[in-house]
Amino acid sequence: MMTVRNIFATAKAIHTEVATRIGPPEDGLSSTTQPVITMSLVRGTRGYIEKISNQINGAYENGWYDACAVMLRRLIETLIIEAFEFHKIDSTIKNSSGDFLFLRDLIDKALSEKAWNLGRNTKQALPRLKDIGDKSAHSRRFVAQRGDIQPLLGDIRTVVQEFIYLAQLK
Repeated sequence: MMTVRNIFATAKAIHTEVATRIGPPEDGLSSTTQPVITMSLVRGTRGYIEKISNQINGAYENGWYDACAVMLRRLIETLIIEAFEFHKIDSTIKNSSGDFLFLRDLIDKALSEKAWNLGRNTKQALPRLKDIGDKSAHSRRFVAQRGDIQPLLGDIRTVVQEFIYLAQLK
């Protein structure tokens, strides 16, 4: 005779076995919350921007703060490129081989670009966001924590929203 405890243990074992054999969905899971990027901000832009934003939120809600910071870095890089492409000045952010510049140089170019006038808050936030992304991506001994990301939430919103509008993605 099976007890409730045995039923739960069996169900858990079945769930684990199925998850192991099938694996996660091909496109990943949707984050259950929107703690970093409000999805209404990016919805209707580009599919890859929405997916990157979802991954940022999912990483944050699961406590994977380095992954969150690296994906934030990627999103900022992507949005800067989108803005330059929209204004048809993307050649100014490419090297002699036609490859896009590194984030440091993209930010420098975005800050000095005459086709737009970045807001004061965006100008101040970009280096801070780059810094946390760089530490998480490149520093062997740095491990991001919630306290590294949480104070930047306002900066993230400001930068993402400004570049979405500059690229006229919304």
